[in-house]
Amino acid sequence: MVVARELRLPALRISQGPERTLFAFAVDGKVVPEFAAVSRVKRGDEGDVLGYQRPEVRSHIAEIRRYLESPSPMIPNAIVVAFDSRVRFEELDNTRPDHGTLIVPLADSEDDSDRAAWVVDGRQRLAAIREATVSRFPVCMIGFIARDDQEQREQFMLVNSSKPLPKGLIYELLPNTEGRLPTFLERRRFPAKLLDRLNRDDDSPLRGMVRTPTTPEGIIQDNSVLRMLENSLSDGVLYRLRQERPAEEQPVDTMLGVVKGFWEATANVFKAAWHLPPKRSRLTHGAGVVSMGFVMDAIAERHRPKHLPTEVDFRSDLEGIKDVCRWTDGYWDFGPGKQRKWNEVQNTTSDIQLLSNYLLIQYKARVWARPA
Repeated sequence: MVVARELRLPALRISQGPERTLFAFAVDGKVVPEFAAVSRVKRGDEGDVLGYQRPEVRSHIAEIRRYLESPSPMIPNAIVVAFDSRVRFEELDNTRPDHGTLIVPLADSEDDSDRAAWVVDGRQRLAAIREATVSRFPVCMIGFIARDDQEQREQFMLVNSSKPLPKGLIYELLPNTEGRLPTFLERRRFPAKLLDRLNRDDDSPLRGMVRTPTTPEGIIQDNSVLRMLENSLSDGVLYRLRQERPAEEQPVDTMLGVVKGFWEATANVFKAAWHLPPKRSRLTHGAGVVSMGFVMDAIAERHRPKHLPTEVDFRSDLEGIKDVCRWTDGYWDFGPGKQRKWNEVQNTTSDIQLLSNYLLIQYKARVWARPA
């Protein structure tokens, strides 16, 4: 009979609410990889986001390792892990029910799925301890029982939201969360959901073009697409569509249909500037993406009395301003004394406003004002 290996660790049980219990304990950092795995962010076979950890930063790990190998190192910050249901707590006695022993199974294989815990915060510290030439290094740890992967992702974002965590990673995780988050993350959850669909749907002209941690080959910055979507959700066609439905019935597919139609038309009208990196095309540059979002809203407003604009409607209207756009060469004519070379337009608030106003003025003069 094979006896399962396990760690028995003195621990404190801390209740923070009816369904929130933490366990505080100490353990040798060299042993942690035997029961806790690191979940690195990636896409599954169906395109879903799996995991939640950013790639290792080797220079940072090396710096921590050098410190650990110094004469008197100390890491006071606790490592945070999410346990699965195999971990259990045994009370010491009835008089001290929050004092006891945390029983953690140890893995018998190299498979991460065999681990009873996942690292939520402290991965680089653990990597440095693992590589450091020290025999042991005890660390403080905080653990909690996670119901599922979604709760792990939510806690990961909450723990790291005050740190310089890559924004792109947070944006990719947002669509897969439902719990309450800080206000600035709540505001971006819905546009992040739209962005995720635009970057993954088979019928999307932006499929694979938005650069994210799992789509590093993309040429358009995720933050540029998010700003374009947020602007429309704030005061554009997407805002109008959202207001026409109850909050619990977000018309996601209808919204995506409009945005996909516009960018499909954009790709067709400006073929020479499409699929080029921002250094060679201001259409895929942050300034171009955000400014064209305002053009999308203007076209939708013009067609509002009749219907939501289709790709054909968008294409017809965009043809009207094609001749005044200088995405890849030439000079933008912003007015007397305001000529700018095509690649001098930068991703700044002032330049985006300048380009947006120019495109809207040209659209209203050349298309909106023309006879029916």
